[in-house]
Amino acid sequence: MQKIYPDAAAALDGLLFGGMHICAGGFGLCGIPERLIDAIRESGVKDLTIASNNAGIDGEGLGKLLRTKQVKKMIASYVGENKEFERQFLAEELEVEFCPQGTLAERCRAGGAGIPGFYTKTGVGTVVAEGKEVKQFDGEDYILERSIFADLAIIKGWKADKSGNLVFRKTARNFNQPMATAAKICVAEVEEIVEVGELDPDCVHLPGIYVKRLIDGSPYDKKIEFQTTRERESA
Repeated sequence: MQKIYPDAAAALDGLLFGGMHICAGGFGLCGIPERLIDAIRESGVKDLTIASNNAGIDGEGLGKLLRTKQVKKMIASYVGENKEFERQFLAEELEVEFCPQGTLAERCRAGGAGIPGFYTKTGVGTVVAEGKEVKQFDGEDYILERSIFADLAIIKGWKADKSGNLVFRKTARNFNQPMATAAKICVAEVEEIVEVGELDPDCVHLPGIYVKRLIDGSPYDKKIEFQTTRERESA
């Protein structure tokens, strides 16, 4: 099966449609599928529901899709660095489902494992629990969280072989791995594609069976959300 595509637009060809649900990997601006996000923006597809740890920042990451108003709903745990997100939310132009970070990761992992839901103590007694089933286990309250399984997962890896086996690097591993399994089809972009056999099997984080389409998106400009420095001491 040929998995390698020449660019992001080709890799997404035939997969995008209005109103679809997308799982997007990454953490802040680290490990986000930049090329695939750009291709989604250029496609013009609208009314998207996107599950992601955060919504990028203004003009970067998923913030690009918010600026073009292609997103109808965000399922996220942290959105505090995006002014356009804030504006759309307060103006009731964007539907938002806030979800604790660990719960979001588990909802995606469970979806990929074929588990429709699970009980957790996280959020009990808070607004997170509103409208959700509460059940007691050993005298303690737990809330029912439904798993997430999307139409499409877009993820970013460090290295891949031509079979789609992926290695993530450090923080970029956050959310990419569970998101990859939580969708009907996963499209990945990486910084380097190597021959089959070049990756140490013990270092593979995501088996190639989950990756249906793959692109080399290099080179990448490593962006920093906030650059904080101290003044240089005078000699």
